[in-house]
Amino acid sequence: MEPPPPESEEELRLRARRLAGWTLSDLAGHLGERVPLDLRRAKGWAGEALERALGATSGSQPEPDFPHLGIELKSIPVGHDGLPRESTYVSTVPLIGHAGLRWEGSLVRRKLCRVLFIPVEGARDIPVPLRRIGSPLLWSPIPEEEAVLSRDFEELMEMVCLGEVERISAHYGTYLQIRPKAANARARTAGVGTDGRAIETLPRGFYLRATFTAGLLRRHFLLP
Repeated sequence: MEPPPPESEEELRLRARRLAGWTLSDLAGHLGERVPLDLRRAKGWAGEALERALGATSGSQPEPDFPHLGIELKSIPVGHDGLPRESTYVSTVPLIGHAGLRWEGSLVRRKLCRVLFIPVEGARDIPVPLRRIGSPLLWSPIPEEEAVLSRDFEELMEMVCLGEVERISAHYGTYLQIRPKAANARARTAGVGTDGRAIETLPRGFYLRATFTAGLLRRHFLLP
């Protein structure tokens, strides 16, 4: 059963706390569906199921998952140590039409202003239906964190604007990185090359590094 959108931040927080300790099988049953047995073939299912269970409304629109609250929802697969197993997707990278785009007006900043992180067990030796949902963390960047995120964004987008998208690797950026975001290597989208001409390239996405989200979880949950 999918609830209506939460009316306040506190209501969303309470809903998320009630899910803590549930298995993904519990979550699927609550929504009236079956849990996938292999998330490699259903990547993103856990996050989408959490969105439905919590009353998110943005769908695939370029805005936070709870636009009326300005809150983005991010599920984080964690290992037995409670730390992230992978980087966290934020949004697509605008490869064209990006003239004048700055951190202050970016979708990345709107999504990262207020984030509800929900850890989900992701160790491969735990069957998917038995993986548990963890306690939520409602986070906003402190000034020092936003300063680094802003610098990463500006430097990465400068490379995109200069036509250097093909040169960008996951090694660039301290907290924020750009990585390919596509179902397979055959996917293509429009971009700009070093000579200013249009090219076809892989779609790209902005991601939070696992080392960054690991630091957040360590501080909040007092992990080693």
